[in-house]
Amino acid sequence: MNTTYAENLYLSVDQVAQRFGVSKDSIWRWKRNGEFPRPYKLGGATRWRLSDLEEWESQLTCGFVTSLDVDALMVR
Repeated sequence: MNTTYAENLYLSVDQVAQRFGVSKDSIWRWKRNGEFPRPYKLGGATRWRLSDLEEWESQLTCGFVTSLDVDALMVR
């Protein structure tokens, strides 16, 4: 996505929850536990910057995928 666009776009908790396919409660829990990007207060509303979410997404890894031997899964 265009970096400038992503840096200037802020998402509500509803939009963030929809983006990740989780409940709003999950987003608040991730925030509370320090597992999620820091939100911003804009006019009294809590918002997350899209570029922060995209950076967080890019840092997520799935350990089993990085060590998965695809050939071992093939039925012979």
